[in-house]
Parts: sequence; structure tokens; C-alpha cells
Amino acid sequence: MNEPSLNIIGSEWVIIIFVALILFLGTGQLPGAARKLGRAVSEFNRAKEDVQNQLKETSHDSVEISGPVENERQKNEIIAKSLGIRAEGKTNEELQRLIDDRIGKKRIDDSESQN
Repeated sequence: MNEPSLNIIGSEWVIIIFVALILFLGTGQLPGAARKLGRAVSEFNRAKEDVQNQLKETSHDSVEISGPVENERQKNEIIAKSLGIRAEGKTNEELQRLIDDRIGKKRIDDSESQN
């Protein structure tokens, strides 16, 4: 059985929707509705750009690891950099303590020495 179908392509749908909007809103309210739609689209684009900029800022500071770490110092430097800690001029113990403080963990050595 043949069902009747609408063989309408994309540009014809735009005309149909535009005519329906004119019938629904009238010619007096159509410019106001278009302005509101334009403001909503521009606000959406502005919010989208803000989110993209924030993602770029956070991903810009990401740490690149090219391969496996060779020693404990290199591992601590990578962790410190990802946490925003400067590793220059600090001993391994100082660096480890700063990392532990930033993460919120107590050193096992300190807790064992208190017992």
C-alpha cells in the first residue's frame, strides 16, 4: 500500500517554518522574537567560549610525561609540577613533605616515629 509522503527538501522546510511562525506570532511580534533568539544564541556562544578558555587554561598547565620515570626524584618532580609546587632547590625529603602536605597525607615515617 502506498502511503502519501511529503517529499520536501531542507530549504522548503525553512519556508514552511517561517510561514508557521508568522501565522503563530504575527508580523508585529516576529522581530521581538528574533531579537530574543539572537540574544539567547549569543549568550550561549559566550558561555561556550568561556568554558573552552577555562579548559585551555587548565590543560595548558598539564604535565607531559614522555616515558617511565628513572628514579624517585624524577617521580617527585613530576608530581610536584602537577600540584603547582616548585621543585628547584629542594631536597628529596622536602619535596616529598610538600607533596604530602598538598595531597593531605601524613608521612608514614613521622607517624611511626611518634609511636
